[in-house]
Amino acid sequence: MATTEVERRRGKLAALSIAAVVIIVGVPLWWRTTETYRAWLPVSQIKELATLQLQLSADVEVVFARGTVTPEQQKKVPLTQTHDEEHSIDEDTTLRYRYETRYRTATIMEEDALKQLSAAEADLALHMLSESPCGSLVVYVIPESSSLLPQDKNVYIGQRRTALLRISSQMRVGRMIEQLLAHLEPRVKQVLQVMSFSRSDITATLSDRVRFSPGNKESVADSMRAFKSSPGYEITFSLLNPDPKSHRLHWDIEGAVQTYIQPLLTKLLPVANFSIDSQTLYYAMLGVNPRFDSNRNAYTLNADSLAHVINPVEARLGSNAASSNPVLNFLLYVPDSNRSPLYIHDHRKQEVPSNAFHSPRWGGIMVYNVNDFYGSEAEIPVDISINMAQVMGVFLAQLRLLLGVQSSTPPPDFLVAQCGSVGLADWELDRLMWSRSVENIATATTTITSLAQLLDQIGNIVINDNIAQQVSSAVTSVQLAVAELEAGNLGFALQYSKEAILASEKAFFDPSLLHLLYFPDDQKFAIYIPLFLPMCVPILLSLLKILSEARQKRKEKKAKND
Repeated sequence: MATTEVERRRGKLAALSIAAVVIIVGVPLWWRTTETYRAWLPVSQIKELATLQLQLSADVEVVFARGTVTPEQQKKVPLTQTHDEEHSIDEDTTLRYRYETRYRTATIMEEDALKQLSAAEADLALHMLSESPCGSLVVYVIPESSSLLPQDKNVYIGQRRTALLRISSQMRVGRMIEQLLAHLEPRVKQVLQVMSFSRSDITATLSDRVRFSPGNKESVADSMRAFKSSPGYEITFSLLNPDPKSHRLHWDIEGAVQTYIQPLLTKLLPVANFSIDSQTLYYAMLGVNPRFDSNRNAYTLNADSLAHVINPVEARLGSNAASSNPVLNFLLYVPDSNRSPLYIHDHRKQEVPSNAFHSPRWGGIMVYNVNDFYGSEAEIPVDISINMAQVMGVFLAQLRLLLGVQSSTPPPDFLVAQCGSVGLADWELDRLMWSRSVENIATATTTITSLAQLLDQIGNIVINDNIAQQVSSAVTSVQLAVAELEAGNLGFALQYSKEAILASEKAFFDPSLLHLLYFPDDQKFAIYIPLFLPMCVPILLSLLKILSEARQKRKEKKAKND
């Protein structure tokens, strides 16, 4: 009996020891080694980004030239005024516009610059005196007697960040300075709408974040034409020769790019990086058959058939698999002698002057007719040198549209200078930088908040330290970009917004986020039950037996006491 009692006690202790080891050591160890690693994320800061409140601040300097203010009015300048506007896009997105306008009189050197023979020369002379910082504007108020502007024009917008505004001499007589400034404010605001950010442009950049009403679709249409903001773009120029037996085409694409395209891309370096390549495709045909117009003795492509031109040609273009940047395609199509000349018609059945068209977020195609080179004495194949100035003029205009370089339609009395050989005015670059900064911030916040919601809903996704670092970096960059926008530092705001969108997309598309995404709980039970059930059943039965014997002894002891 004693031996049996000792063995029974030893069995109880063994069962309790095994159960204790399993519960105290085994279960925590299993839990720790099988749990999903999730690094810390700044959840509270991410939730704050769900409500986007942006303030765009622009510095405006209004300079009065001699003869535009009276001596009494001149005593009250310089002075500064601040004008604020608020625009609620929806319940989670609010835009604020702040214009800080400083009024002063012109210096002696500025007065000399305004004595130039033309507005363009005055604009250059003022630019040589001082260069306005990125995102700011200077409006020079000139008297009515000034010969810088034509009689039917009252505002001149140059290639830099400078504008000339002519006012009537009657506006300053017998008026207080406050009345004069109140009269100038609507005109200055019109200049800002053309040269700086406008509500419609900034609102259109939020199309991915905000659902617009049908009434706003027209303002969003222009933004849908341009490519989305990206840190880099690939530009491909392709020459399509459908009949190399009939003509040999020669195009100096390298020299043309350096002359016409590279100055624009150099000026756009703050916005994105660009790489350029070119190719010649032989026996490349259009996807549609042009119609022959007997009245004009020419072939035509209607606007309805232009959409069917791209797909067959695109299959021949190829792509750069090593780059994830968007590709802008510019195609020069030279029709063969049997289908030349070939003209493109618009929806009104009118001939397009450039004989070219562009496709939103894809590129452009130009038809270059060479039928004049085929004479009765021409030897086949005909050697043809392409006029690259004509071709690049069309491609440059299409490139501006596809990159989002566009300005508001100026009022009738505005005279806007041509952008020159660079292809881009300073204030046009500022407008693009404003739009891209807001677009990058909106895209980055949407990406970060979507990632946070995904990680919160699916608890078995691994969050590595690298992802947490990218998310934290994106949140910090967004906050810095918003602060720089509010301070009016456009260059820094764009740079931080680019860093934010790069970090957010790198975290969102990290391959490790899919490691346990499709590993549901029922599969876990299917794996763990065959492992733990054979071990746990004997332990549980032993514990139940020990518990039952303990209850039985307690009852017997209680019965004896009674």
